[in-house]
Amino acid sequence: MLFGMTIPVFIHVVLSLVGIGSGAIVAAGLLAARRLDGWTGLFLSTTILTSVTGFFLPAHKLLPSHIIGILSLIALGIACVARYAKKMQSGWRKTYVISAMISFYFNVFVLVAQLFMKVPALHELAPNGSEPPFAVAQSVVLIVFVALTVLAVKRFRAGASEAARVPLTPGSTLA
Repeated sequence: MLFGMTIPVFIHVVLSLVGIGSGAIVAAGLLAARRLDGWTGLFLSTTILTSVTGFFLPAHKLLPSHIIGILSLIALGIACVARYAKKMQSGWRKTYVISAMISFYFNVFVLVAQLFMKVPALHELAPNGSEPPFAVAQSVVLIVFVALTVLAVKRFRAGASEAARVPLTPGSTLA
């Protein structure tokens, strides 16, 4: 047990947090019309692993988290095809941005749900996960992600600057 978690749960949580952190950097890159190839690889791989490892965690029935995991894997598959197989040519660039942002959103959606389940102050506000504070928090997350995705699609278009094609690796800065 690590931090009160089994090893599989701990690995799943670490992958998820790395996916969210690298997803934030990738989203910032999209908004700045930068590819950030290394960060993108880290984001996509850890987010795929987060979704896959979620299916190996103890559960006695199909849970909403499993549905989110399935939807995330579909979006991630599309993002990988658009990014790597189709090389973001023409409409695949927009497809990549949208599917990557959807995958990032799903990770953050689950993070918010977990926070409401595990943080006592938040759990008191929404013990069943269906109360208004939970709905408001998730609505705000959704609105922010829709706005960020629309902006990212506009900024990370086919006519992006030469700087957008400079690959950066994890540890590099956006500048």
